Amino acid sequence: MVSHPLSQMAQVITIGGANMDLKVQTLAPAVPGTSNPGRAAQTPGGVARNVAENLARLGVRVALLSAVGTDVLGGDLMRLAAEAGVDVSPTVRVPEHATGTYTAVLDSGGELLIAVAAMGITSALTPAVVAGHAGMLGGAAYVVADGNLSPETLLALLVHTGQSETRVIFEPVSVPKAARLLPALDSGHAPWAVTPNLAELSALVGAEVPDTAPTIREAALTLHGRGVDVVWVRRGVRGSLLSISQELWELPALSADVVDVTGAGDAMLAGFLAALLDGQPLPDAAREAHAAAALTVESAQTVVPDLTRGAVRARLLTGTVSGLTYPVAHDAPPDPS
Repeated sequence: MVSHPLSQMAQVITIGGANMDLKVQTLAPAVPGTSNPGRAAQTPGGVARNVAENLARLGVRVALLSAVGTDVLGGDLMRLAAEAGVDVSPTVRVPEHATGTYTAVLDSGGELLIAVAAMGITSALTPAVVAGHAGMLGGAAYVVADGNLSPETLLALLVHTGQSETRVIFEPVSVPKAARLLPALDSGHAPWAVTPNLAELSALVGAEVPDTAPTIREAALTLHGRGVDVVWVRRGVRGSLLSISQELWELPALSADVVDVTGAGDAMLAGFLAALLDGQPLPDAAREAHAAAALTVESAQTVVPDLTRGAVRARLLTGTVSGLTYPVAHDAPPDPS
């Protein structure tokens, strides 16, 4: 498979979900079982796509390997990502599937009430697709793989990148999808990093992990023992915990005036990678990531249109502002798929 020349130079490849988000928000506290006055907006979404757009806006050369339909939504997704600076040439168009959608219902304070992710099209991201892009994937500094990939595709990705210098980061997306990494770990193929929340961490280690630094560290050491170099755990309002085999850092969340929490986790991961590519050490990169998340929850947009490294660093320097501490969690809730 021939890729666009930019793909050969991409610093980061994101592989996984690209979908159209429909966000509806109540104008007053939500009342279940009845119609609620509200407002609606349609925006591009999907973990891999969101991370890719954030990276492009942060000045990182990035390519997106995803699957969309040949419908209008798919065309819109690709056009908008390309306009943001993402190389979308690796993404496959699948005529037999509709483009994925993610519908989120937010309360008047911007918190997620419920969401439905219709992401069946990601089944088109098969091991054969990964094999067809093996050269591109092996030439990137980092590959971000989201939990929408099947266990077989995740394993193929780790096998194909295992002989290169590429660092693979696994973003679980949800509790059920976190477990899709386990077959690869069982076979001795581990990503360089995983970025779970507490519930997803529990799924990865097969036991409930209480929200204390010692118990999170114990779970992280389990994953280190299985070959994962970096475990970065999102802890909601308590910030995050970053673990490598020799050291542990507890990082506070920045306070923020919350408008919409959707996309905060995706911005965190992009901010982290942009800082790492700039030569920042792991804990400093994670601190920049928290600033990127704070900027995102203070915006009504899933991806902040004017996001830059300069804006992230400025937000980090300002630290806190009046308002609530934002919840550092993924925007997609657990789903039964």
